Amino acid sequence: MPTPLMTRRLFCLAPFGLAFLALAPLAAQADTWPSKPIRWVVAYPAGGGSDFLARQLAPALGAQLGQTLVIENRPGAGGMIGTDVAAKAPADGYTLLTGDNGAMVFNSAMYKKLPYAPGDFTPVGFMARFPLILVVNPNSGFSSARQWLDEVRKSPGKYSYASPGIGSPHHLAMELLKERSGSFIVHVPYRGTAFSTQDLIAGVLPMGILDTAAGLPHIRAGKLRALAVLSPKRVPQLPEVPSFAELGLKGVDVAAWQGLFVPKGTPEPIVKRLTAEMQKAIALPEVKARLEDFGLEVAPSDGPTLGRFVQQETQFWHALIRERKLAAD
Repeated sequence: MPTPLMTRRLFCLAPFGLAFLALAPLAAQADTWPSKPIRWVVAYPAGGGSDFLARQLAPALGAQLGQTLVIENRPGAGGMIGTDVAAKAPADGYTLLTGDNGAMVFNSAMYKKLPYAPGDFTPVGFMARFPLILVVNPNSGFSSARQWLDEVRKSPGKYSYASPGIGSPHHLAMELLKERSGSFIVHVPYRGTAFSTQDLIAGVLPMGILDTAAGLPHIRAGKLRALAVLSPKRVPQLPEVPSFAELGLKGVDVAAWQGLFVPKGTPEPIVKRLTAEMQKAIALPEVKARLEDFGLEVAPSDGPTLGRFVQQETQFWHALIRERKLAAD
């Protein structure tokens, strides 16, 4: 028969026992993971930059994990539809999400209400970034970034620019560029990069911001002219194109970045293995070469590094969005 002292000890140890029982299934799940195909949610249409990145990494990552990775495109509402789908998925390691500036940073400031919260996810690691480029139609009359700066500064409201949509990295990049350069250029948002690019080539609008994946083919073909990159230094794919920093315009460093996320609560051993395998897949010479040729800057990291980066981005961009009174609804 238990003594009072034994009863007290058993009572004190009970919470630890319950915690162990609660964690035991997660540990067992991590030991057997993955035992079935994994879906990779991309919140943008097939054929775009986010889709390309996922489809280049999926075969290598799947081979390393011993399972098939199935890309699931869920476009719409500035990435909110697909992101919400992933947020509501079981936290069991069988749903991955490509998260970007919009989903993880901009949307929570641009929209009054989101169906998900960035905190609904655990970061796995940074994957890559798309450098952004100020481009113009060859018949626009702009021949250099310095000339462009002089002209837009002295003619506020005269010019319009195209972006793939409200709240896109391209939109926010131009808003930062306008703020830093003291200029005013009218924003014309489109429903996706394909449409904005089409009108830039046609000369419907004289200028816009494009990422390297979308812009490089048209720049190389002479259909668009690159004036400057919004990076700290020149990018390898466009060695002849200056950065704004070279021109004396500081603080214009923006890219459309891509990170890998899983639903919050995914067992830590699964997250850590995903991080390690993702870094290994991105480092494969053939994969890295294809990504860089497409215009990506490969920059893998671990989850904590990505988490800190998202916090820094959120602080900076939310302040700019409030200051410029930007909104998507």
